[in-house]
Amino acid sequence: MRGSPMRRVLIVPPPAAALAVLAALALLAGCGGDRESAAGRDTLVIGVNADGPGLGLRTGNRFEGFDVDVAREIARRLGARDVRFRALRSADREKFLERGTVDLVVATYSITAERKTRVTFAGPYYVAHQDTLVRRGEGRIRDVRDLAGRRLCRVDGSNSWRRVIQQRGVPAEPVPAGNYAECVRMLKAGLVDAVSTDDLILAGLVRGDSSARVVNAPFSDERYGVGLRKGDVAGCEAVNKAITGMYQDGTAAGLLRRWFGPSGLRLTTTVPEFEGCD
Repeated sequence: MRGSPMRRVLIVPPPAAALAVLAALALLAGCGGDRESAAGRDTLVIGVNADGPGLGLRTGNRFEGFDVDVAREIARRLGARDVRFRALRSADREKFLERGTVDLVVATYSITAERKTRVTFAGPYYVAHQDTLVRRGEGRIRDVRDLAGRRLCRVDGSNSWRRVIQQRGVPAEPVPAGNYAECVRMLKAGLVDAVSTDDLILAGLVRGDSSARVVNAPFSDERYGVGLRKGDVAGCEAVNKAITGMYQDGTAAGLLRRWFGPSGLRLTTTVPEFEGCD
């Protein structure tokens, strides 16, 4: 009895474009979440402010301030051997994380529900309080309600002016500015009547300056978080561990006293209640 004839299978190689796609898919399949996490990297690029005295200020090629020191300490505790700082504006924070321009953002970055749709937040590493800055001789503005009808500086990308006008319902007149240093210049020039934002920012802006004063009437809690790429849970958990260690061993208290002790602000030196890493 004769056997069945052998079937021949012709294998046609895929075109070059298909091979490129298959190779890319294989590469992505081999990349776990940890590879993209900020945790465990030898080099970290951290976005910080460059125009905030006492918090994030660039002088030549050097960055200094409370946020910069916090960022440097977090990176050290994450095991990074090379830390690079990248200056950013408030309006840049989400897009820099989404594009991978920076690995972390430590830049007076208040945690909000809207921002959490685009960013994973670790921390907070500090809870500040929104207050108001006025000219030294201004005695009619004693709290946020007195900003009704006044010209209030509005920084693009910041939520501080919204908390006055939209959340508190105070009918102030918003006047745009690029950053808070510009706001202070506008205040001194009489172009705005007040600047309202976090007390640490205001304290840094008027260090050694007697021409302006903080009203000292706080009206909100501003939970400063460390921004990470959306979904970087491993990085978030590692940063939270680093922040906890900073408060437990006194590092955070030392940094707060160094940068804001002379301002007279009541500083909190206990570990803040963390957000979930979601």
